[in-house]
Amino acid sequence: MRGLSITVNSTALETAKKRMRFLLILSLAALLAIAGRLFWVQGINASTVADAAQADRQREEIIAPTRGSIVDRKGTLLSVSVDRYDLVIDQRDQRDQIRRAKRDGTNGSEFIGWDQAVQELAEILEQNPEDLAKSVQPQDEAKPKGYVVLAKGVTPEVKNEVMEVGIPRLTPLLRSERQYPQGVIAGPLLGFVRNSEDQTTVVGAEGLELSQEEHLKGTNGSRKIEVSADGVRIPVTEVEETPAVNGQDVMLTIDSDVNYVAQREAEKKQKEFNAEWVSVVVMDVKTGKLLAIGDSAQLDPNDPGATDPEFRRSVAITRAFEPGSTGKAAIFAAAIDQGAVSAKTEMRVPNKVTVTKETIHDSLPHATYDMTVAGIFARSYNTGTVMVGNKLSNEERYDYMRKFGLGSPIYLGLNGASAGQLAKPENWDRRQQYTTMFGQGYSQTVLHTASIFQALANGGELIAPSLIEGYKNEDGSITKPETPKTTRVVKKTTAKEMLKLMEGVVDSGTGTKMKIPGYRVGGKTGTGQAASDKGYDGYSYSFAGVAPLDDPQYVVVATMYRPQGSWKNFSVADTFTEVMSHVLNTYNVPPSSTKSESYDVFVGKEQKKPW
Repeated sequence: MRGLSITVNSTALETAKKRMRFLLILSLAALLAIAGRLFWVQGINASTVADAAQADRQREEIIAPTRGSIVDRKGTLLSVSVDRYDLVIDQRDQRDQIRRAKRDGTNGSEFIGWDQAVQELAEILEQNPEDLAKSVQPQDEAKPKGYVVLAKGVTPEVKNEVMEVGIPRLTPLLRSERQYPQGVIAGPLLGFVRNSEDQTTVVGAEGLELSQEEHLKGTNGSRKIEVSADGVRIPVTEVEETPAVNGQDVMLTIDSDVNYVAQREAEKKQKEFNAEWVSVVVMDVKTGKLLAIGDSAQLDPNDPGATDPEFRRSVAITRAFEPGSTGKAAIFAAAIDQGAVSAKTEMRVPNKVTVTKETIHDSLPHATYDMTVAGIFARSYNTGTVMVGNKLSNEERYDYMRKFGLGSPIYLGLNGASAGQLAKPENWDRRQQYTTMFGQGYSQTVLHTASIFQALANGGELIAPSLIEGYKNEDGSITKPETPKTTRVVKKTTAKEMLKLMEGVVDSGTGTKMKIPGYRVGGKTGTGQAASDKGYDGYSYSFAGVAPLDDPQYVVVATMYRPQGSWKNFSVADTFTEVMSHVLNTYNVPPSSTKSESYDVFVGKEQKKPW
């Protein structure tokens, strides 16, 4: 028995020794593996591992540029961007406590609980702490969300206070909010913005905000930072930053003060006659720059949805209509320029005239008068106009109308510019060849009308209308747009004669209500039929005026479309005089020092005859 006991104990001992040797070998192998890994990581592959670790800690932030402002000719802010922030939080991987920098001004960090953090956050955001807690942390074992909005559109000051609370994974997302300090002034020109596709900024949606997007938007920058495992930025690490390039400021030719008056008078006139719309355009004669485009249907870019979609763009640019007698200016200028008539050419003008089986008549019956060409223009007789226009061929008249810009859109950097309609002369029917002489059978915009009278007041040179004065860069330098195209339409002598004809309209013709005390004023009235699917069922009323005639400075065109009531009462005289008077006073234009140069209306000494 004793021998057997010795044998068993010896076998167990050997087995134990083998197990120990195996464990020892296994431990040595593990240690060698760890040592080898450490050698690989810290020696041979140290840079790769370090780079990977840094990459895992590194975050890249987009630095959004500031959208450029839009200002008027005097630097008045019309559109400006302000920084606002949306505060969002990632609820995942939240720890029990929050580590943050001490808020007593001393160095080091401190730990706070979530209840304290939420309370501080609620006070800053002025929210209910209980409701806010439900957004900050998942509730009732709900699955944590990666994106929860805590607040929208907070100011930079509020954002800074929130970040000092130190809540991890709470991120401020920059939002560029567009504001329009002048409200409705030049609203249809400015347009408005919308949120970008990624919801990080705003982009132009209409008007200059849209057409000038490339100038306004700027270029994104970037910033690389390192964060700890809980998502908090490591303060001592280096920051790699590429600064954003802010957008350019767009400088307009518009004078916001003049535009306000133009809009006020347009709105007043629209309400007086319950018109579909009224529009007033003010242009600098010598440069073609637009000082104002005032529409009766006003758009506040801060709330574009409050305005009917068809009036979110300026009707002065988008709505073409038959101009009526303001269109006669181009025909008379063409006839004088070609030497077919002169201002003093005498003609016998009846109340109606029949040409190639087409009967043309004036709006009111009158006796047959011996008149000058200037007188026909002053009294705006259609019969006499056809007699003047017939001195030229259809092709000649068409060519002048095209040189004055009719049939082509006027591009100002705005959407929806209408070209109007001007058929080629070979497509005119028997009556249209005559109606086009007195502003019917074709269409144009209010801006076209202003452009025609600018050319006549500028010695016969048409300067393409412009709305952009320049682009202001971050360093304060100004980038100028391309110089507007200049086209000679009629000879200088012709343009000078046309100013005398226009003065006759105000002195003794259809525009006597357009006089402005102290200034020589000229222009042309216009009454046109308004067409619809049902035919002609309304009217438009216009006056295009120039002042002062001894040194033409400004053109003002006022147009009223489809007024209601008695046509005998329709007039835009006070609209024109109010706006033109304001412009002359604003720019300190001295009163005229010369006498009228208008021509006689009738042949002979007697100038006062019934209409």
